[in-house]
Amino acid sequence: MAPVTNGRAIFNSIPEGFPEPGKTIVYDESQKIDVDTVQLNGGFLIKVLYLSVDPYMRGRMRDPSKKSYSPAFTLGQPMNGHGVGVVVRSESSSVKVGDHVYGMLEFQNYIVRPNLEGLRIVDNKHNLPLSYYIGVCGMPGKTAYMAWKEYSQAKKGETAFVTTGAGPVGSFVIQLAKLDGLKVIGSAGSDEKVEFMKSIGADVAFNYKTTNTLEVLQKEGPIDVYWDNVGGETLDAALEAANINARFIECGMIAGYNTGGQPVKNLMYVVGKSISMHGFIVSRLEHKYEDKFYEEVPALVAKGDLKYREQVFDGLQSVGDAILAVQKGTNKAKAVIKVASD
Repeated sequence: MAPVTNGRAIFNSIPEGFPEPGKTIVYDESQKIDVDTVQLNGGFLIKVLYLSVDPYMRGRMRDPSKKSYSPAFTLGQPMNGHGVGVVVRSESSSVKVGDHVYGMLEFQNYIVRPNLEGLRIVDNKHNLPLSYYIGVCGMPGKTAYMAWKEYSQAKKGETAFVTTGAGPVGSFVIQLAKLDGLKVIGSAGSDEKVEFMKSIGADVAFNYKTTNTLEVLQKEGPIDVYWDNVGGETLDAALEAANINARFIECGMIAGYNTGGQPVKNLMYVVGKSISMHGFIVSRLEHKYEDKFYEEVPALVAKGDLKYREQVFDGLQSVGDAILAVQKGTNKAKAVIKVASD
């Protein structure tokens, strides 16, 4: 087979505000690969099929001297993130041709790996779309499932407030809260997303761009469990509307990702209302919940008991557009890059 283009999505520059397609992330076609002859040295060759675009990636677009829980992207090199690929050649006894693998992958067409470190062979016994393994059955799903199990202390009859409730994490949390018998309030940034939240069981769903968040919470609360994906003014409203002994699950604060941060003024309510606030990184919970997650979640999705939707962007050249859509909230569902067909 003649060499083929090994396209790559390159981290090209550190953005000041929102990442710019074609500047922050550029698509590069300069690299070639001969799939039949590239040296494996006892490893295996992955053809990348799907890649995930997630809000946390904005925090990786920084100078590496600024420390954080996740490493900075390297300027001039391909991004990496959660993805699914298929093994097309193997010299490894632990991986065979045709196996699908999930884990952190470079944003390029083909990757040689020496071993399975950081990867998991996908056991797709329910014949789900492979892209689901970077969504509801991947990191976003784990984020919702594991942190809800660990921190919510949910009790039937309580009230939960879930932000970005139409996204892959928030929509899963809404459904988990309903399964636990809670009243659920969900917020999102468009009327279409409001309808989706209602369709998955939210008792109260509203567009935060056209409705006053605090007024909704004061009417429908008090809030016993708050799932925070946004921070800023919404976190302030939740603090004011919280019940005594409320649990706040701090998953993200996207309101400040592209603006240098958002101030929070109502933190004294943490004292006055005995609020517990739990920040978390999902990888620190995986050892406790991963087996249970893969035992339960794919089956629930296959049976239709867990609703999920995705928005597919076509090709590595669309990575910059997908990242900007996620940061601005203009994506309509879980953002997935389709790199190639199986």
